[in-house]
Amino acid sequence: MSRIVVCGGSVVGLASAMMLAGDGHDVTVLERDPAPPPADASQAWDTWDRSGVAQFRQPHTLFPPVRHVLEQELPGVVEGLIDAGCIWVDPLAVQPPTMSDKAARPGDDRFRLVTGRRPVVEAVLAHAADGHDGVDVRRGVAVAGLLTAKSLPPTGDGGPYVPEVTGVRTTEGEELFADLVVDATGRRSRLGEWLQAAGGQAPLVASEDCGFVYHTRYFRGPRLPRLVAPPVSDIGTISLLTIPGDNGTWSVTVWGSAADAPLKRLREPDRFMAVLAACPLHAHWGRAEPLGDVLSMAGILDRYRRFVVDDVPVATGVAAVGDAWACTNPSAGRGVTVGLLHAQRLRRVVRAGLDEPERFVAAWDRVTEAELAPFYWDQRAADRARIAEMDGLRAGAAQPPPDPTAAAVAAASIYDPEVFRGVVERAMCMALPEEVLARPGFMDRVRACRGPAPMPLPGPDRTGLVELLR
Repeated sequence: MSRIVVCGGSVVGLASAMMLAGDGHDVTVLERDPAPPPADASQAWDTWDRSGVAQFRQPHTLFPPVRHVLEQELPGVVEGLIDAGCIWVDPLAVQPPTMSDKAARPGDDRFRLVTGRRPVVEAVLAHAADGHDGVDVRRGVAVAGLLTAKSLPPTGDGGPYVPEVTGVRTTEGEELFADLVVDATGRRSRLGEWLQAAGGQAPLVASEDCGFVYHTRYFRGPRLPRLVAPPVSDIGTISLLTIPGDNGTWSVTVWGSAADAPLKRLREPDRFMAVLAACPLHAHWGRAEPLGDVLSMAGILDRYRRFVVDDVPVATGVAAVGDAWACTNPSAGRGVTVGLLHAQRLRRVVRAGLDEPERFVAAWDRVTEAELAPFYWDQRAADRARIAEMDGLRAGAAQPPPDPTAAAVAAASIYDPEVFRGVVERAMCMALPEEVLARPGFMDRVRACRGPAPMPLPGPDRTGLVELLR
């Protein structure tokens, strides 16, 4: 079997390592942060220092595909999450009040998910990896660059050389050789720099600041608040995200345009609570014990990278997975979910063999582009539309007409149970956007709906919001 080095010991890196080791590979995980997870995973939020992960204590959620991947690939991890205080959530438990047919359907169990705060989830994965045969997790070890043995010949006159990656070099000068290097270092990945330093060309990059700023507060109470509004709720020039957590905790995030100066005062707990209290369907999420101050985050990129350019691989012997490949607006909650789906696909492609490096790179690129990239482009389009809407509302500009298909689906989803399920599947990465629209009869059901369009969610108008933030 092969030697594999996984750079990055977060959720996606650890899951990738265990899946690959489960097929008999010898896997070494290099994690720059030195601190091991606490013995009791449920205490990870309070005691685990992971300074290398900027969003470690920002909101995360695990969509249904996470459960599906863990149950299929890593038996016992879901049970470990539950033992650590993570909870089961049924996204179908609360359906739009306009829905007359709320009866269960065969297969509805696929929507159930288990979720918790990021430090707790990661601690469970870390303990599982520490006890997994074939996985060696080395903490406090940072990667400085790549080892390369040779380059493939140019594709033509002046064509790019293609480095063959054979391992990594740590910041301490140690050289670790491998048949495959997996980059799971997340949003801060330096793989592009490493490849160029090794003589290769840069990957194709599409990157833009999505333009949002996020303000989050965590709470604890004897019972989770009842969900009476969509988990992601758009109210004028702000949006709200409500996420259940583990061990009786949950979070509320209010976000808007980074160009919206009054929103800066959401960093102040009293202003944050005032805005939350002014949203009738969300106010009860704040009637509990706050856990600390408001956590703010800005400068978040939507970034996509492709490592095959004009049908030529940037390098062989290396694969980027999860956020190291592509990352999106965190309010969509897709990061861990898409990352684990990507890790599962990596296992499948590696199973086909690493003996022919060029073939492996081509296969990995095909799978990534066909099965994962549509989630990225779908979210980037949604981010662009929402930030344009926020900026337009703030300026008092007339709003452009919505995409007619998207508007029709949204309107039908509050009346038709099958359309509603399709919308949930798309939002939770259970199906690609085009798959949902192409299902036999789906658009017929959309066109058959004749009810009024969804009403705006209640909350402060622009004048009222600015007044609350004075």
